[in-house]
Amino acid sequence: MLIRRIAAAVLAVLTLGGVQVATAAPAAAAPRVLYYDTSQAQEFKAVADQGAAIWNSRATNVRLEPVPSGRTPNIRVYADNGWPRAYTQSLGNGYWYMGRQAVNQGYHPPRIAAHELGHLLGLPDNRTGLCSDLMSGSSAPVSCTNAYPSARELATVNSNFASLTAVTARSYVWAG
Repeated sequence: MLIRRIAAAVLAVLTLGGVQVATAAPAAAAPRVLYYDTSQAQEFKAVADQGAAIWNSRATNVRLEPVPSGRTPNIRVYADNGWPRAYTQSLGNGYWYMGRQAVNQGYHPPRIAAHELGHLLGLPDNRTGLCSDLMSGSSAPVSCTNAYPSARELATVNSNFASLTAVTARSYVWAG
C-alpha cells in the first residue's frame, strides 16, 4: 500500500538509449464513496459516525460519508429495541439497525456499528469467537472492544470495491 502511494506521488525516470525521459506514475484510483444517513439512528448517531470513521481509517477502495442534502443515501441507519442487523440490496447499498438489545447486554457500540457496516461492505458473519475478527460479532466475548477489521476482512472489503464490475449484485440479511 505504501509503495503504491509513493509510486503515485513520485516521477519515475526511464533511461532509453542514454536519454532520460520522465513520466508520471499512474494515479491510484479514487475510492468509491458511499453516503450514509443517520437521521433515524436516534441516540446512536455518533456511534454510527464512529463506525464509518473506523472503516475510513483502514479501507482504501471505499469511503463512507454522511449524506449531503438533496442526495439519496446508499446506507440508512436505524435504531430499535431488537438485535443489531443489516439488510443489503447490493454491495454498498442497504440499511442496518443499531439494536438496543446488544447494547443493553454490554456489547461495545462502536464494534456493533463497524460490524454492521461491514455487512454493507460485503462481509458475512464469521463466528470464530475471536475478538480480533470484527465479523465474529456476538460469538466474541461481551468484553471485546475491538472495533477494527482484521487484515483478512479489510483485504476482502478492498477487493470488493477494487472492481465493481467484477462484483455481482447480492441481497443478504445479516443478523448480528
